[in-house]
Amino acid sequence: MIHAPATQARAKDAEPRHGPDTPPRPSDPKTRGRRENLAGYLFLSPWIAGFLLLTAGPMAASLYFAFTDYNLFDAPRWIGLDNFSEMFGDPRWRHSVRVTLWYVVVGTPVKLLVALGVALLLAQKRRGQAFYRAAFYAPSLIGASVSVAIVWKAIFSDDAIVDRTQKAFGVDAGGWTGDPDLVIYSLVALTVWQFGAPMVIFLAGLKQVPRELYEAADVDGAGRFRQFWNITLPMISPVLFFNVLLETIHSFQIFSAAYIVGGGAGGNACGPADGSMVYTCYLYVQGFENSRMGLASAMAWMLLVAVALVTAVLFRSQKRWVHYEEGGR
Repeated sequence: MIHAPATQARAKDAEPRHGPDTPPRPSDPKTRGRRENLAGYLFLSPWIAGFLLLTAGPMAASLYFAFTDYNLFDAPRWIGLDNFSEMFGDPRWRHSVRVTLWYVVVGTPVKLLVALGVALLLAQKRRGQAFYRAAFYAPSLIGASVSVAIVWKAIFSDDAIVDRTQKAFGVDAGGWTGDPDLVIYSLVALTVWQFGAPMVIFLAGLKQVPRELYEAADVDGAGRFRQFWNITLPMISPVLFFNVLLETIHSFQIFSAAYIVGGGAGGNACGPADGSMVYTCYLYVQGFENSRMGLASAMAWMLLVAVALVTAVLFRSQKRWVHYEEGGR
């Protein structure tokens, strides 16, 4: 009885002064979502600013300049569709379209054929496989550089390696870069030499083909060509479509190689007798050498429309020849 009050007093002191502890309330989902969105936009802000200032802004400006007479020095003057009508009536513009289409139609398939052939060879297990893959891929890393284009021009010039090799076989055709009929073939050779990137993509696709299909084909007596046609091509058709799409777009955008191999500045920017005058090279001539930026902008937008149409045709055609694993097309 004597110690009861002291025990009760200690029990009262042990209780918290502000009442019992309560678990914290969960935060509002809407508030948490706003904070996460704000953090995401904050991290994306450098890319958004770069896109608006370096891509969307210049594109909108070039679309406006396409309908103006603008020479980089005076204020643009609105002329409507005059740039487009002049462009369609220009024989050099039509020639650049023909040269570009020839380059795309010839260079792209040859490059993909070489890439697929080398990929089929490298897909087989052999000694030094990693070295060969790296060696064949290396030109794709440096092929687009200006230094390689300068070396390429030297190789195909008069009395250079290619010219001397031709003469050794009794062909006196001269240097390719100085011949209006042959300079475009040197550009095709340069783009084919850069087959490393599509080759790597083809290799990745070939690795995904089940070996059981080839074993079953061997049992049925199918030869190598029949296996390639009925098994390999259908199985890698999505990869083939991807390479065709990328390489076609890339071929339409060729500029540095054509400008340098063709001759560069000094009145010969598009090759001898306009032999290597691809579309982008003539666009450069009109925009920067002739200071007709309005006409060059109109040409650039025509190129964008052409590439978009070709891309749409390719996507529509894939339903007929591209096979996917789930059996659809």
